[in-house]
Amino acid sequence: MKHPNLHIKTKLPNTGTTIFSIMSALANEEKAINLSQGFPGFKIDSKLTKLVAKYMDDGFNQYAPMTGVPKLCEAISNKVTKLYGTTYSAEKEINITSGATQAIYTAIAAMIRENDEVIIFDPAYDCYAPAVTLHGGIPVFINLLEPNFEINWDEVKKRVSQKTKMIIINSPQNPTGSVWTAHDIHQLEKITAGTDIIIISDEVYEHVIFDRLDHESVTKSEELASRSFVVYSFGKTYHATGWKMGYVLAPEELMKEFRKVHQYNVFTSNTPIQHAFADYMQNENKYLKLPDFYQKKRDVFRKSLEGSRFKVLNCSGSYFQLLDYSDITDEIDTEFAIRLTRESKVASIPISVFYNNAPKQTLLRFCFAKKESELKKAAEILCSI
Repeated sequence: MKHPNLHIKTKLPNTGTTIFSIMSALANEEKAINLSQGFPGFKIDSKLTKLVAKYMDDGFNQYAPMTGVPKLCEAISNKVTKLYGTTYSAEKEINITSGATQAIYTAIAAMIRENDEVIIFDPAYDCYAPAVTLHGGIPVFINLLEPNFEINWDEVKKRVSQKTKMIIINSPQNPTGSVWTAHDIHQLEKITAGTDIIIISDEVYEHVIFDRLDHESVTKSEELASRSFVVYSFGKTYHATGWKMGYVLAPEELMKEFRKVHQYNVFTSNTPIQHAFADYMQNENKYLKLPDFYQKKRDVFRKSLEGSRFKVLNCSGSYFQLLDYSDITDEIDTEFAIRLTRESKVASIPISVFYNNAPKQTLLRFCFAKKESELKKAAEILCSI
């Protein structure tokens, strides 16, 4: 149906259906092993689902407080203090959100005005730039340095200007699997010192970090914490991405602005699930043992690829592994990803879609948050190519 006199001018002219939806649909159509979209391919702990059911049965089915269920905010505050040494007020500096993406969008909506510049490191998770554009901001893209996808801090210094309102960072990083070091934290401290620059730190994979590396959260830095929205995901930590539950930390003055938007954005988040997470978080091993849990999957996938024509890149965090296919074909990554799904029945994500202006690359992203049997089967297929 089309209205003859209705003329719509899109606010996102370069945006269509996301590659995640496209590749997952193609994987389903082709009955392929889906290592494209980043969701766990195994069941969550039945103790957690039973807790949700309990709170539903107990009548916790109406609106939660706009800021979140108090006992859950207290549990988060205690966890952050214990892990990172910084205390956030459960009442004034923590807010439960309907997923990490909502938290990021709301923080951008609260802070970005017309012509504000926002630095984004490419390749980047695809929700950052559209949210900036929708609110009149100007994304400033800086490509990470291959092969380890590190930040070129000299370039960052050159690109920061009087118009720079925000820098969005992500560690462990999606899609590359790179992680920040203490050096990166120090460089960001120096660049932002004495400015009004706001940080959004996307730390949803905080517990998916390998080889005994420490997660360098901005909450460890007093200088950065005082200017940052720090975003986390219950879905990534507890294998429940479909529940769309996350939270954000920010100093009181920033949180006040966040809540002004949040109350009209979603107002509140799922009540029984909040109560369930508050109880479930008391078992610290559920997140403290997560690095070993996912490293085993990463290592199984990588070892199973030995002898293949794919080059395995470094992966220090997240549950994504990049593979270089330059010894197999010179096809562009989008074409090869589609052909791999159709002909070999293994679905991945081409890395070029995470860039504003992609360099010439031959890289695909594979999600290893799956059953080990599925990872071995996928690797066996990849080794036959």
